[in-house]
Amino acid sequence: QIHEWAAEYELNPNVVAIVIQIESCGDPSVISWAGATGLMQVMPFHFDDGENMLNPATNMQHGMEVFIECLYQFSDGDLGLALACYNGGPSVTQNDFEYWATETQNYYRWGTGLWQDVVRGSKKSSTLEEWLDAGGKGLCNQAEDRIS
Repeated sequence: QIHEWAAEYELNPNVVAIVIQIESCGDPSVISWAGATGLMQVMPFHFDDGENMLNPATNMQHGMEVFIECLYQFSDGDLGLALACYNGGPSVTQNDFEYWATETQNYYRWGTGLWQDVVRGSKKSSTLEEWLDAGGKGLCNQAEDRIS
């Protein structure tokens, strides 16, 4: 379905997969400490009353709308800035990197690093290993337990 969602929003499917990887490790039922939900970890205020925030299609629709807004309205098509915007909000794009929250700096590094690995056709990814070591492994283990 990643290919379908990517095509609908005219994005490279690897970009969509990277965001899903970092946000939820593919677990459609994950809810963060901040209340973000689902595959794309979308905040509840992006949903209409009565919408199922954990429904993968609904979650992806709203998550992709936010990401597209970040990509084209707030970052002029710069993938790294769009990733930072998606994580830290649009105001992040108005500030220099050193003023971003540590979480947003990491998100930017992981997202752009994974993208560069895709572009290079890398078989191994030190960025993925860094993300796994920084908490991604726990997220993926939790996802595996829930999904299996």
